[in-house]
Amino acid sequence: MSDLIDDPSPGENAPEFSVSELSGAVKRVVEGEFGFVRVRGEVGRVSRPRSGHVYLDLKDDRAVLAGVIWKGVSSRLAVQPEEGMEVVATGRLTTFPGQSRYQIVIDDVKPAGMGALMALLEKRKKALAAEGLFDESRKKRRPYLPEIIGVVTSPSGAVIRDILHRLRDRFPRKVLIWPVAVQGERCAPEVARAIEGFNRLTPGGALPRPDLLIVARGGGSVEDLWGFNEEIVVRAAAASQIPLISAVGHETDTTLIDFASDVRAPTPSAAAELAVPVRLDLLAWFDNQEARLTHALTKGISDRGQRLRDLARALPRVETLLDGPRQRLDGWAERLPNALTRSVQLRRVRLYESTGALRPGLLRRAWESDRRRLDTAIARLSTGAIERDIERKSRDLTALSRRLSDAGTRQVQRWRERVDGLERLRETVGYEATLRRGYAVVRGDGDVVTTKAAAETASGLEIEFADGRLPVVSGGGSAPKRAKPKPDAPDQGSLF
Repeated sequence: MSDLIDDPSPGENAPEFSVSELSGAVKRVVEGEFGFVRVRGEVGRVSRPRSGHVYLDLKDDRAVLAGVIWKGVSSRLAVQPEEGMEVVATGRLTTFPGQSRYQIVIDDVKPAGMGALMALLEKRKKALAAEGLFDESRKKRRPYLPEIIGVVTSPSGAVIRDILHRLRDRFPRKVLIWPVAVQGERCAPEVARAIEGFNRLTPGGALPRPDLLIVARGGGSVEDLWGFNEEIVVRAAAASQIPLISAVGHETDTTLIDFASDVRAPTPSAAAELAVPVRLDLLAWFDNQEARLTHALTKGISDRGQRLRDLARALPRVETLLDGPRQRLDGWAERLPNALTRSVQLRRVRLYESTGALRPGLLRRAWESDRRRLDTAIARLSTGAIERDIERKSRDLTALSRRLSDAGTRQVQRWRERVDGLERLRETVGYEATLRRGYAVVRGDGDVVTTKAAAETASGLEIEFADGRLPVVSGGGSAPKRAKPKPDAPDQGSLF
């Protein structure tokens, strides 16, 4: 019986731990054995509290591993984890004693292969397209010739040199460069801030707001260009009030900023070509338009002059218009004396016939009847209405006279302005204006000389300047002054 009491039961000699001591021991063992691990799995639940930390689950078909990404690490990640993405997480295993569980503290997350990255890209593209950020109706028309161009790119790469070189060759413009990182974790936030910063500039300020933006980067892998697929960059490009040209990568590279921008260029050099026209082509176009305008004006004046001459030939001469009235006047002058004499005779005969039938009593009764009618008419007649009518018609006549005078004055003024305009046009088209600009007219033997051969065969030359004519003889000397021609002698060397 005593032997049974003195013999201790199995396990009673094992060390005794507190809960915290045991949890700490487990934590040290786990962290010592798995200080650095890489885990591949599918991202499950993702939680982003206000603290900025990211809590997630990594899972496969048989197990789930809890994970945490601290705030400082999350802000530096090139690719943010999203639910359903297959990733490779790098970090260290540890335990969380408060809930008796183990977890991985993640230091880096990368998509597990190109397929996962492209699947994430396609998912993000569909989500942004559903919001309408890629709609054609949102795209703005780029200016034909911008005064200031803003370029968002790396200041040390070959891209900015290519853009500046192409702009200098085609049409030099002012360029504002906003330096950014074009790959890595700093790429997306810096590019988004650059686009927003250019849009916040004041037009015409000390640092003027650009009329056009170019976001450019050279070629690279999908991972190198991933910053231009980030949501903040796409939203900044879609919200830009300044027209934006995307020139990221080579022609075969496609990023999400290409869909949100107003114009996509296959290369940075092509973006510079889209930004400005060719200056020499514009100058040639303007010269062509000037020549066409001059030809049209000259032809219009020539056609109207010919039309006026044709109409003048169709009009009859003044002498012809007066021949018929002059003959009729002569015929009426010859017939007038006889007509007057006959008219007097006829009236005299009617007077004799009327006086033969008159009697004193009949005349008295007729006179009294006419006198009564006259008194009645005088009593009924009122001069007030006549005077008012005369006054009203006088005012109307004065107003009409004033309007006629004003209309005549305006018509004369328009004719005067038109004559002045035609005179100015004549002086502009005439060769005298050309002489005043430094040109001269050469005449030989009284005719205008336009070739060297004609000048060599002429016995004497005469040069007309804006202020006079200078005779020239063979040998380079001046010819003796000629006697001034008579006023009625025509000038054989005149161009008109």
